[in-house]
Amino acid sequence: MAHLIDRRLQGKNKSAGNRERFLRRYKGQIKDAVARAIKGRSIKDIEKGEKVSIPVKDINEPTFGHAHGGVWEVVRPGNKEYQKGDQIQRPKGGAGAGKGKAGNSEETSEDDFAFELTREEFMNYFFEDLELPNLIKTQLKSITEFKQQRAGYTVSGTPSNIHVLRSLRGALGRRIAVGGKSRKRLREAEEELAQLMQTTFEDDHRILALRKEIHQLRTRLHAIPFLDPIDLRYSNRIKVPKPSSQAVMFCVMDVSGSMDQAKKDAAKRFFILLYLFLERAYEKIEVVFIRHHTQATEVTEDEFFNSRESGGTVVSSALVLLDKVIQERYASSDWNVYVAQASDGDNWDNDSVTCRELLINKIMPMVQYYAYVEITDGEPQNLWHEYTQIPDHCPHFAMQKIESPADIYPVFRELFKKQPK
Repeated sequence: MAHLIDRRLQGKNKSAGNRERFLRRYKGQIKDAVARAIKGRSIKDIEKGEKVSIPVKDINEPTFGHAHGGVWEVVRPGNKEYQKGDQIQRPKGGAGAGKGKAGNSEETSEDDFAFELTREEFMNYFFEDLELPNLIKTQLKSITEFKQQRAGYTVSGTPSNIHVLRSLRGALGRRIAVGGKSRKRLREAEEELAQLMQTTFEDDHRILALRKEIHQLRTRLHAIPFLDPIDLRYSNRIKVPKPSSQAVMFCVMDVSGSMDQAKKDAAKRFFILLYLFLERAYEKIEVVFIRHHTQATEVTEDEFFNSRESGGTVVSSALVLLDKVIQERYASSDWNVYVAQASDGDNWDNDSVTCRELLINKIMPMVQYYAYVEITDGEPQNLWHEYTQIPDHCPHFAMQKIESPADIYPVFRELFKKQPK
């Protein structure tokens, strides 16, 4: 039996199959190791690979061995304590060579199994089971996208698209078809010549005629080209329309004076996490960054994460700019719109009411999902109390609270976990 191994995606790494099998088998342990690694590193370093370790006991596989039960008769040379027929107590369990931790420097133990996860593998485990909720295809792009699709073979094309097997198959069929009659007549003529050679002389006119005919037939068969231009076949690929939907994610962050450096760092970490997730999971998604204090501005990615501008707090300014940008550039009929907002909840009381009304009446009807994160280790602020009324009117509004940096990843998973089908 023949065994074929497909290594087209492995390159020079011949052990890729074994590695994939290992990652599948110990998926649970690796996910726990990744979760432990996340707690000990900066969110900005999330994209890098990681060296993880798995306890040896978790990768042990069952084995068969001989138990020491029952009655045994053994011969122990040099024995001074026992005689034949004496019975001795069975050794107590646990006396074997275990793999526990060493009690002192003279004892030995076995280290955890450590190995390197590549960046791609680490991000796969990190973002597993996450998605943008309610992602739907609202409308195809006005500029239709196309994808290449195989569509049989064609008689013209570029040399790089020649299908060798199909071309040789066609050439073989042509040679059989064109030379079939001559080849059949050649066999008959050779048989007739062999019979005449046994009964007549070589100068007989029939032998001379057959030899001439055989020569002509062979010349004709040799003249048939092995490969003719009409035999060439090229792989044919056509462009077919590819359904595609457009999505945009708005990242709205409060950078007012009430947001101290710790809160701003937590907000940045949340958005960095979100940005990595979006860049990895959705190739065609656009990201819009909005910062606000008393005034809101649309900024670049670098300014969003690194600018130190600060001021008072008017959250509605960000929502007004958000509504304006959606109306001008991302009509709801053409785009899947998502919004993630991070704030400490501190805001002018009257402005919080304005924010709630803006969301319910203007913004929420245009978006697929809105996630609000409040970063505070104290009691919820007035903005939180106003936002608690929104889910009753708009079920696609979600809100979570972050009290410490350790809450960032659990909150992120809760907001963007896969919804049951």
